[in-house]
Amino acid sequence: MPHGVPEVTRADATGERFPMSVGAVARELRAEFPGTTVSTIRFFEAEGLVVPGRSASGHRLFGPREVERLRRVLRLRRDECLSLSAIAQRFQEEASRPGGAAPAEPADAAAAPAHAGGTARMGRAGVLAAAGAGEEQLADWEAYGLLDARPDGSYAPAQAAVARLAAELGGYGLQARHLRAVKIAAERQTDLVASIVAPLRRHPDARTRAHAERTAEEIAALSVRLHAAFVRSSLGPHGD
Repeated sequence: MPHGVPEVTRADATGERFPMSVGAVARELRAEFPGTTVSTIRFFEAEGLVVPGRSASGHRLFGPREVERLRRVLRLRRDECLSLSAIAQRFQEEASRPGGAAPAEPADAAAAPAHAGGTARMGRAGVLAAAGAGEEQLADWEAYGLLDARPDGSYAPAQAAVARLAAELGGYGLQARHLRAVKIAAERQTDLVASIVAPLRRHPDARTRAHAERTAEEIAALSVRLHAAFVRSSLGPHGD
């Protein structure tokens, strides 16, 4: 765990201690979902299914609502074989009902996704708040194709994660022109995943098509982990 990131800071009414770091959450969830990793949680965050808070130094901090939301995501994938898009739609429908449970809120309400026409979206101010960036940085990311606003000027929640990471990398001197190569590599990987599951997506059976989406998500998550392993291997002397 990074230095200075609290594992726990206070206990809630059930005796559990919050907020929790992403590593602590992954360990807790592995009791019921053995395959859960930090990358799994970050992938769900990138898809807009959970929005953790942030410490002053920028580390993710999860409260009880965020942890329970992650449990729901994992149970719906395991027990009902739902794709992430289907889970997001279910959460939206639940939140829109009278008395429905609202999604977990981030520490900064400006970063919370809104909904219009059943589609999650974030305003420009929300993306800037989530990334801790300025208008000039956002314009630069857009110019190099790292972010792409919808016609109404809103952004998908996953793009807030892109902005946040781009801002963090910017602190090390990586500019939008450097990150453009990463975006192109990701698009090529997406095309590869799509080609693998294409036969399943065309299948007449609805359950098979749903399985295609879950398979695509799992391949994508594994690809992210493989990329990270390649980077770590390349940085170490002789792969050590």
